[in-house]
Amino acid sequence: MSQEVGGIRRRRKKPSIDTRAKYRINHQIRVPEVRLIGPDDNHIGIVPLSQALTIAHENELDLVEVSPAADPPVARVMDYGKFLYQQQKRERDSRKSQKQIEVKEIQLRPKTTDHHKSFKVRDAHRWLEEGKKVKVRVCFRGREITYPEIAMELLAEVAEELSDVGEVEQQPDREGRTMLMVLAPTGKKGAKKGQEE
Repeated sequence: MSQEVGGIRRRRKKPSIDTRAKYRINHQIRVPEVRLIGPDDNHIGIVPLSQALTIAHENELDLVEVSPAADPPVARVMDYGKFLYQQQKRERDSRKSQKQIEVKEIQLRPKTTDHHKSFKVRDAHRWLEEGKKVKVRVCFRGREITYPEIAMELLAEVAEELSDVGEVEQQPDREGRTMLMVLAPTGKKGAKKGQEE
């Protein structure tokens, strides 16, 4: 899988594989006979491939192999372009209907003043009311990391201030030079937001 170009060995890229379901259509179908479903969704039965292609051609439609694993494979007479368009539309609609929860983050330091902490907590309060999750991260610099109890106190204060709109989803935990806590909106506020939309 490597090729030499100008004295330098380079790996050839593998061709990208289309992850969407590929269907064999018309002359790409390589079986002697198929179970045919007509253009009006009526079951015609098991017919030779040549006859199925003739039926599709007479109706000015495509013969699409929809179930290659069946014995014999199931083929349907349909407009292939319209079929792909409808399939993509269904996928788009299903993605739209999925609820995605946005995660916001505030960063603090062990030496963060009360003033800075108050407006960051105010932002977190607003985000929790909107139904978003909030990560509260305390970053350590230098020797501050030797006093994790200061960060724990700070995170406990933030959780207490936000207790009316959020609850602790993930307890404070050290990750390298940071300490992280995740707050999720309480059930009442999140449900209220969902009803408004």
